[in-house]
Amino acid sequence: MAAPKSSLAALTLGAIGVVYGDIGTSVLYAVKEIFGSGHVPFTHANVYGVLSIIFWTLTVIVSLKYVTLVLRADNHGEGGLVAMLALASQSVKHKAPALRKWMLLIGIFGTCLFYGDGVITPAISVLSAVEGLEVVSPHFRKAVIPLTLVILFLLFWVQKRGTAGIGRFFGPVTLVWFFAIAALGVHHIVGHPEILRALSPHHALGFVWRQPGTAFIILGAVVLCVTGGEALYADLGHFGKQPIRVAWFSIVMPALTLNYFGQGALLLAEPEAVNNPFFHMAPEPLLLPLVGLATLATVIASQALITGAFSVTKQVIQLDYLPRLQVRHTSARDKGQIYMPFVNWSLFVMIVLAVVLFRSSSNLAAAYGIAVTLDMLITTVLTFFVIRYGWGYPLALCVLATGFFFAIDLAFFSSNLLKLTEGGWFPLLIGGAVFTLMTTWKDGRDLLARTLRESAIDLASFLESVFVSPPTRVPGTAVFLSAQPGIVPNALMHNLKHNKVLHEQNLFVTVRNHEVPWIGLAKRLEVEPLGRDCWQVTVHYGFKNDPDLPKALALITGRGIQLNPMTTSYFLSRDIVTPTLGSGLAPWREKLFAQMHHSATGAAEFLNLPSNAVVELGSKVEI
Repeated sequence: MAAPKSSLAALTLGAIGVVYGDIGTSVLYAVKEIFGSGHVPFTHANVYGVLSIIFWTLTVIVSLKYVTLVLRADNHGEGGLVAMLALASQSVKHKAPALRKWMLLIGIFGTCLFYGDGVITPAISVLSAVEGLEVVSPHFRKAVIPLTLVILFLLFWVQKRGTAGIGRFFGPVTLVWFFAIAALGVHHIVGHPEILRALSPHHALGFVWRQPGTAFIILGAVVLCVTGGEALYADLGHFGKQPIRVAWFSIVMPALTLNYFGQGALLLAEPEAVNNPFFHMAPEPLLLPLVGLATLATVIASQALITGAFSVTKQVIQLDYLPRLQVRHTSARDKGQIYMPFVNWSLFVMIVLAVVLFRSSSNLAAAYGIAVTLDMLITTVLTFFVIRYGWGYPLALCVLATGFFFAIDLAFFSSNLLKLTEGGWFPLLIGGAVFTLMTTWKDGRDLLARTLRESAIDLASFLESVFVSPPTRVPGTAVFLSAQPGIVPNALMHNLKHNKVLHEQNLFVTVRNHEVPWIGLAKRLEVEPLGRDCWQVTVHYGFKNDPDLPKALALITGRGIQLNPMTTSYFLSRDIVTPTLGSGLAPWREKLFAQMHHSATGAAEFLNLPSNAVVELGSKVEI
């Protein structure tokens, strides 16, 4: 029995470091922004009311919605908006097919908002930690932005080396952070134990009743206390439900509650600490070490988000909503450890822009909220379709369960809309730009496939005509990649035209990606004999599988095919897309798609083909 306990403890510690780093650092700025907004008159009753709203926001949104309900909606053990989207899409595929297209668009838009959130979160987290230096001494004020940019640069620069080595320290360091913030909270609660009365929901309800307009406005700042809530679900596949739940209820939720209530106790005693209540909690000798620990915690929280950006992008590429991008594996043991240079440095540039543009965590707080609350709304909507069509629960129960959370999410989103002109436009602009790229790529790929189908030649008929007067057969195996099974690959046409030979064995391979996370080796291949040592092969991958075509084709041995890697050549067609006037996409979208298609990483690298065995033959396609 000891082994499972040890495993649970290790997974729980890992979840504390990766899953809860973001929400754990929200104590740095949430209370400061609520009272620093100037909307809340500073009274004892308001302090009690705000703390009660924070506590019940954590309880309803995180404990009830994500930990209790959404974590149940796993897609073969995987979580996150992409997994939820695939699960919801599969649920309505046969029962409500008309909804599927719109649901995919909504889900993909939610995924795009993740990138907007991914820019704001590291910027506000690291900046708010470094701003603690201003509490140490006002002389440090000028150093805050340069030091923040240096820390962020080092964080993104180290990504190419992988995080497998330092990743083992994430859990212990974040655990120390939670113990530290809990201890700070207890230190101040002891002096004002009456602050614990704010645990009662009547203080939150009383605040809303007395000041409904103010309560609505401050929801835009209250949402800061649940930053990173989506990570609970996104990291389900890495840690599992039980460790995530154990970590939340045993460590994270108690530590956050104690710290928020400690900040409230401090404000009751010292109202002037409102400019930065978190750092004013620390005794002066511990202030500098606390700034250091906070910076380390925010870097770990940012690291988890960067890793998430790599993972989400890879999944979206597998679902064919983005062109192939370079993926480097940074760990020989853990296939989940990947590095994507384009995503890494694009994120860095946008984060630097956010820091330079907004210049303080308070200004960034104005930009934060719209993207994350809209994501929460989308998650709730998709959850409805999963529990209604996937799990088959009664309609009334589904509406009641998700409708409750939808109303709360809608209230938070509506409040955050008030911040649209103050900076909320920034993450929406990023999400909108990514959405434009994704939908253009998807529509462009569909148009390209349609164009190729219109000029396609049936493979079986073509082979029949070829073998009427067969060309010279040469030793070895030729693998021809084709986007659609059953049609003649352009690479085969060019090879016969220019080289006038055919290999002894010929595999016509189509790679198919599916809306499930994993497809096992037992279901990896479909093989259909075409006669005369030719086969049609379909290779299946889930959106979390790592495409490796040689490894997949090795499974074909024993099905009448002898595959020798040393005598196997891969023939690829490199299509050059040319936009033309016609009934396709809008001209600007066709040009954008053509550029994206041109810039995409080659299929050879993406499918892990041996570079010394690849033959690429170009062809021009007009869309």
